[in-house]
Amino acid sequence: MKSVPLTAFPRTLARRTGTKKLRAAGRIPAVIYARQHTPQNLEIDRRTLEDLIHHSASENILLDLTIDGDGRAKRMALLQEVQHHPLSGRVLHVDFHEVAENEKVTIMVPVEPIGEAAGVKTGGGVLEHVLFKIKIRCLPKDLPVAVNVDVSHLEIGQSIHLGEIKPPEGVEILGDKKIPVLAVAAPVTEAEEAAAAAEGAASAADVEMIKEKKEDGTAAPGAAAKGGDKAGEKAPAEKGDKAEKAEKAEKPEKKK
Repeated sequence: MKSVPLTAFPRTLARRTGTKKLRAAGRIPAVIYARQHTPQNLEIDRRTLEDLIHHSASENILLDLTIDGDGRAKRMALLQEVQHHPLSGRVLHVDFHEVAENEKVTIMVPVEPIGEAAGVKTGGGVLEHVLFKIKIRCLPKDLPVAVNVDVSHLEIGQSIHLGEIKPPEGVEILGDKKIPVLAVAAPVTEAEEAAAAAEGAASAADVEMIKEKKEDGTAAPGAAAKGGDKAGEKAPAEKGDKAEKAEKAEKPEKKK
């Protein structure tokens, strides 16, 4: 992967109020982590970073990071974690991880299927992504944008497991080799669709019936009977106790 230049600035505003002011000024808060240095708070121009991400195949970007005012030369870093706003999708925060040219890094990269599966082309099957990303280890210079997997030979019911993927040169794939990554599933028949629709309708009807009973004040079967038995057992005893106490209170004690 080719590194991309990016300039960052030391960040002085912190905490929630500080980050709000920072974002309002068109800046994005960031942190750079390194093994031999303490984490450093940074800020980056929003438009510059968003353009960089927009023109990249993934958010895993290798950077030649220049920090304004820092006496050190450019620092090689990976843009590994990007936090987005859940509604607008705008970038809220990023994490950089400083790396060395001769030190291997471990990172998640996307899986990209190549070709059209035979089971999809001739059998009407559906290509399923069991894993969208896989973990790899390599030197920064060998970091791929994605791992490409040829699926053209897959028939219905067949899958490609992690151990069957040929990694790019200099890249090691990590994880359980038996885990499926891509698979071709059989097409859903009309009968299965009808059965699923009927099941959904039956579930909806059950929910509606329960809702109607609650709105009408109807108790669940057996609840009234149990409640009645308990009331019937306790009520006479309570009435008898009260009557006995009242009778004793009305009758004066006889002097001996």
